[in-house]
Amino acid sequence: MAGNDWINSYLEAILDVGPGLDDPKKSSLLLRERGHFSPTRYFVEEVITGFDETDLHRSWVRAAATRSPQERNTRLENMCWRIWNLARQKKQFEGEEAQREAKRHLERERGRREATADMSEDLSEGEKGDLVGDLSAHGDSTRGRMPRISSVDVMENWANQHKEKKLYIVLIRHELKPFHALSLYESLCSLHGLIRGENMELGRDSDTGGQVKYVVELARALGSMPGVYRVDLLTRQVSAPDVDWSYGEPTEMLNPVNSENSMQEHGESSGAYIVRIPFGPKDKYIPKELLWPYIPEFVDGALHHILQMSKVLGEQIGGGQPIWPVAIHGHYADAGDSAALLSGALNVPMLFTGHSLGRDKLEQLLKQGRQSREEINSTYKIMRRIEAEELALDATEIVITSTRQEIEQQWRLYDGFDPILERKLRARIKRGVNCHGRFMPRMVVIPPGMEFHHIVPHDGDMDGDVERNEDSPSSLDPPIWSEIMRFFSNPRKPMILALARADPKKNITTLVKAFGECRPLRELANLTLIMGNRDDIDEMSSTNASVVLSILKLIDKYDLYGQVAYPKHHKQSDVPDIYRLAAKTKGVFINPAFIEPFGLTLIEAAAYGLPIVATKNGGPVDIHRVLDNGLLVDPHDQQSIADALLKLVSDKQLWAKCRQNGLKNIHLFSWPEHCKTYLSRIASCRPRQPQWQKSDVEYDNSETDSPGDSLRDIQDLSLNLKLSLDGEKIEGGSNLDNVLDTEENAVDEISRAENAVLKLSRGVIEGTQKAASAERADNNVGPSKFPALRKRKYIFVISVDCDTTSDLLEIISTVVEVAGKDRDAGSVGFILSTALTISDIHSLLISGGLSPTEFDAFICNSGSELYYPSSSSEDSPSGLPYVVDLDYRSHTEYRWGGEGLRKTLVRWVASINDGKAEGQLVEEDESGSTMHCYAFKVKDPSLIPPVKELRKLMRIQALRCHVIYCQNGPKLNVIPVLASRSQALSFGMPSGSSLGVASLHHP
Repeated sequence: MAGNDWINSYLEAILDVGPGLDDPKKSSLLLRERGHFSPTRYFVEEVITGFDETDLHRSWVRAAATRSPQERNTRLENMCWRIWNLARQKKQFEGEEAQREAKRHLERERGRREATADMSEDLSEGEKGDLVGDLSAHGDSTRGRMPRISSVDVMENWANQHKEKKLYIVLIRHELKPFHALSLYESLCSLHGLIRGENMELGRDSDTGGQVKYVVELARALGSMPGVYRVDLLTRQVSAPDVDWSYGEPTEMLNPVNSENSMQEHGESSGAYIVRIPFGPKDKYIPKELLWPYIPEFVDGALHHILQMSKVLGEQIGGGQPIWPVAIHGHYADAGDSAALLSGALNVPMLFTGHSLGRDKLEQLLKQGRQSREEINSTYKIMRRIEAEELALDATEIVITSTRQEIEQQWRLYDGFDPILERKLRARIKRGVNCHGRFMPRMVVIPPGMEFHHIVPHDGDMDGDVERNEDSPSSLDPPIWSEIMRFFSNPRKPMILALARADPKKNITTLVKAFGECRPLRELANLTLIMGNRDDIDEMSSTNASVVLSILKLIDKYDLYGQVAYPKHHKQSDVPDIYRLAAKTKGVFINPAFIEPFGLTLIEAAAYGLPIVATKNGGPVDIHRVLDNGLLVDPHDQQSIADALLKLVSDKQLWAKCRQNGLKNIHLFSWPEHCKTYLSRIASCRPRQPQWQKSDVEYDNSETDSPGDSLRDIQDLSLNLKLSLDGEKIEGGSNLDNVLDTEENAVDEISRAENAVLKLSRGVIEGTQKAASAERADNNVGPSKFPALRKRKYIFVISVDCDTTSDLLEIISTVVEVAGKDRDAGSVGFILSTALTISDIHSLLISGGLSPTEFDAFICNSGSELYYPSSSSEDSPSGLPYVVDLDYRSHTEYRWGGEGLRKTLVRWVASINDGKAEGQLVEEDESGSTMHCYAFKVKDPSLIPPVKELRKLMRIQALRCHVIYCQNGPKLNVIPVLASRSQALSFGMPSGSSLGVASLHHP
C-alpha cells in the first residue's frame, strides 16, 4: 500500500469532530479541543507507528469520502477500535518477547555459572574479577589509528618482496552470496542474489545489495595480491527467463584492477573467477528464504568443484599432489551453513561473516509489532536462518565483522557466543590452563575495503564548470548528470545525495519529510534519491513499491517538484559520476538507515570528497571515528536530520573541513590493506589436513584453535587494521598523528603479517611436494588400505535404526540379497550405517549369520566412528575383526568436549530426573558410549525437553556437539560437531570415482 501518509489527515478528521473530554456527550471519540493535549492524537501516533495496514487505509478512504458527518464519525470511531486492537496485539507480542528474553538471560547466567564452576579449580585470580565491569570497559579503551597507506604503494612493495609466492583462494556464493577458500586454496561462500563481474544490478531486489559489490571487489583484490595464485567466487547458476543470460554462464573471469601492471606471474589457472554451481530450480531465480532445502545440493556441487580444482592446481604447482583449501569462509547464514558442511568434509578451518544477522532482524520486526513470531518465521524462515548462524558459530574458527557494533549488539544475542565467557576462555588458553572442552570463536573486526587509484576528487564548482563548458562545447558531461539535473529548476544548488534501495529500513521517507518540512534547507539545496532501478512501480515488490509511492506522495504533499530527483534507471558504472556530480555542487551524502551494518557507500562518498550525514546506529560510527568527515544523527529524529544537512550545506568552512578530512584519511580503507589483514588471520588458523601437518614449516601462531582475541578486537579501534598475528595492539597514541609518527613500527607489523601468509603458502606447497614423493608413515587406515572399496562399481549404504534386532537383521539381509543379484562378483559393496557401537554391530551380524567381510565399512554411533573389516583381530584394541579410521577419529576430535561435556550432560540428566514421579526418565548408557559418543537411555521422549533445548544448553556453556535421538526416541546420542553419518560416508568413500550410491532409511 501507499504507506501511512493518510494518518495525518485521519488525525485532523478526529480533531475536527468537536470538543473533547469535558463534554463526552457530544463526541464518542473523547478528544480535547484543538491546541491542547490530545490523548487520542498521542495514542494513535504512538500505536500506528510501524503499522502498514491496507484495510485501515481503505477504511480511511471511505470515511474521507463520506459526506454525512455522523456516518464519517462512526467510521472513524470504528477505526479507533481497530487500531486499539492492533495496539493490544502489539503489547501482547512485546510481553511474550520480554518473557523469552528474561528466560534467555536466566539460562545464560546459569550456564555461565556452571561453566565457571567446572573450571573453578584452576581459575587464576585475574579471572575471578568483576567480568561484567571488565567487559564494559572495552568500549572506552584507547583506540589507535592506521597510518596513511597508498593502495598502489602497498601492492608494489609487497609484490617486489614476494612475487614468487602463489596462493589459491576460492570464494563460494550461492545464488548470490560468496564463499572463499585460501592457502593455495581458500574458500569463500555466499548463497543468494545475482552476481557478475560487470554491470552489477545493485538494488534489483533485497538479495542483490551492497554485499554483491563487496564480494566481487574482494575477489578481485585478493586475486591481485602477491602470493595469491587463484581466487574462485562460487555462486548459484541461474538460467531463468527473467534474468540476464550472463548469470547462467558456468565460469566468468574477473579482470584485475590493474591489468596493465600485473604484479605476479600468471599460470594457466591463475586469476580471479566467478564459478557458478547449479543447484535449486534450474530455470527460476528464487529469494534466499526459499534456498534452504537446496543447500546440500550446493555443498555437493561445491565439493566436486573443489576436488577437481585441487587436482588441477596440484598438477600445476603442487608437484602432482592436490592443493587443498586452508580455510572455508562463509558469508551470510545460508553460506555459513554450507561452509560448516564443507569445512567438515574437507577437514579445513572455517571463517564466517554474518552480515545482517537473523536475531537482530527478528528483534526489529517484533518491535514493529506488525507480526507475531510465528508469522515472521513463516515469511522470512527466520528460525532456520538463526539456527544456521548458530551452526556456523559451532564450526568456525574466526568470525569476521565489519564493526564493533556487530559484536557488541548482535552476536552477543546468540547462544553460541558469550563475550564474558569468551574472555575467560581466552585468558585460560593463553596461560595454558584446561578449558574443559569449551570453545568460542574469535571475533575479528576487518572493515571492507575500496580501490582508490582511479578516483580523482573534483576541486571545481558548478558555476565554473558551466562557464568552461560554454567555452568548450566539445566537453560532454556524463549522461547520468543530465538524467538527474532535468528534475531541478536550479541545478546549481548543492545536492543532498542518498543512494539506497527502496527498502523501509533505509528510512528514505523520513529523509524526504525532513527535507520537505525544512524551508531553509529546501531553499539552499536539492535532493537526489538513487533508489535502484525500476520500469513500472506496479511490477516492483510490494515493499519496494510502497516506499516509492510514499516518496512520490510526499513530494506532492510538500510541493517538491523541481527540488527532488528520483531517476528510474542507472548503471553501476554511473555511480562514480553521481558522486562526482554531488561533489561538484558542494553537496552532502546521507545514509539515514535505521541501522547500517557497515556503510560502504559512506567510504565511497568520502573518496569523492563528499561530507557525510549518517545514522548513529551501526558501522557509520566507526567510519566517522576514523574519517571525521561529517555528522551522525538519530535516524528516528526528523529534525536532527534536517539540522545536520542544513549545517553542512550552509557552513562552507565546515563543509571544506569535512571534505579535507575525508580525503586525508580515506586510504585507511584500501583493499590491499584489507586483504593483508584478512590473509594474516587465515594464516593464524591451524591447518587440519594431515599432509599439511607433516610439513617442516612451523606456523607462527600461539593461539590456534582458541577463542583468540575477539574481545581485544572489541577493545581496539574496529578500523585499526594493524594487528600482529597474535592480535596484540600496536602501541602508540590514540590519534592519527601519533600513529603516523610510528609508521616504521607499523611496517614491521605489516611485514610480520606478510611473512606469516607467505610462510603458509610455502609450507603448503612444500608439504604437498613431500607427500608426492613419499608414502604416509603413520598407521592410519583409510580407503587406500582397502583397494576393494575403490574397485566397487556400486556401493549400497544401508542406513537403519530399528526398535528390535530382528527387524534390523531382516532389513540388512534383504538389501544384501537383492542388491547382489545379477551383479558381477566384486562389483557391489555395502556400507552399514547405524547408531549402534561396533561391538553391537558385530554381535548382530554374527547372530544373523552374516560375515563382517561382506561389508566394506561400518559407520557407528550415529556417525562418530568409522570402521573397516579386517581379516585379523590381533591389532584391534577391542579384539574384534575391525580397524578404526584414525584420520576420521582425528577429524571428529575437533572441538569435542570430552569429559567436560560428559559432566555437563550428567548434570543435565540429574536435573531432568529430579523430583519426577515417573522415576528415572533419562540415564547414562555406559555400554553404548564410546570415546566420541555419549549415549543415554530415554524412558519417554515426550516427557523431556526437545533436542533443541539441550543443544541450546550446551552452546550457552561453550560446548559444541550434535544431539541426536535414535531408534525412534529411546536412545540419545551426543556426538562431535564435525561427526555425522553423511560426513563419515563422504570421508570413507573414495574421492573422484564414479560410484552409484543407494541409501535405505528405516525409522
